[in-house]
Amino acid sequence: MADEEQPTADDSPPTSRMLIALFALIGLFVAFYLVAHSFGWTGPLRCGIGDCGTVQASRWAKVGPVPLSLIGFLGYLALLTLAFLGIQPARRDSRVVAGLLLGGSSFGFAMSLWLTYLEAFVIHAWCQWCVISATLMTLIFLASLPELKRFRGDVS
Repeated sequence: MADEEQPTADDSPPTSRMLIALFALIGLFVAFYLVAHSFGWTGPLRCGIGDCGTVQASRWAKVGPVPLSLIGFLGYLALLTLAFLGIQPARRDSRVVAGLLLGGSSFGFAMSLWLTYLEAFVIHAWCQWCVISATLMTLIFLASLPELKRFRGDVS
């Protein structure tokens, strides 16, 4: 046993990327539920708080024929994939992964702010699943802020 090297703190995956992976995985399930509803794979939305039906039936719920929930699903999938790539030892200091995580989470956060604004001031209805998604995207954005140091190459 004395010959085996014990992992050091420097060998452990970045906590921020593990948090991004966790939040993105939860977001993936939330978005998939909304995608399933959009495509008619489920019955009515189960919404304990708010008026999910009004939000999902609004003109803001789609971009052309594409449900926003599908775009969100793909966004969460991309962030989950990037976070998993970023915890691999060979990619922990990757400026590309850092930039994509920071950029993707910034875009997702900005979209969540816009959609929350629409719920509050245009649609006048709230969807609990959308609020959960916006909260998750905010947490992902906050967890991605350390990526700025990695993107600049300031990791020590």
